[in-house]
Amino acid sequence: MLDGFIEYGYIGLFLASFLAATILPFGSEFVFVGLLAAGLNGWGCVAVASVGNWMGGMTNYYLGSMGKIEWIEKYLKVKKEKIEKMQHWLEGKGAIMGFFSFMPVVGDLIALALGYMRANVYIVSGSMFAGKLIRYILIMYGVSWII
Repeated sequence: MLDGFIEYGYIGLFLASFLAATILPFGSEFVFVGLLAAGLNGWGCVAVASVGNWMGGMTNYYLGSMGKIEWIEKYLKVKKEKIEKMQHWLEGKGAIMGFFSFMPVVGDLIALALGYMRANVYIVSGSMFAGKLIRYILIMYGVSWII
């Protein structure tokens, strides 16, 4: 499945990054690393993957901001209890916690919970983009060190 994304270069990376941050249970890092190994420009891959992953995370934020728990449970398969638990953990920490939405497993929950809490969209957006950008930069340097 991931080979198909690699086949389409930057477009495949954008789609993989977007979908990985929203609904699909896989990491876009495999596509990212595959494209770097295939010789695509590292900074181009960082830019495309960061924007795609950020847009996917913001999609989760907006789904959470709709406040329709039944939709989230039905389409994203996230139970109300998980969102409430994450919301409780985020209380008092603020919208800056969007930075950690790059993390596997809990990242999607963070974005959903911040949306559900109606956290400041500008701070969430900026901090989320920063976290995702830094992650892909670190992966790029890690891959270039190995290759």
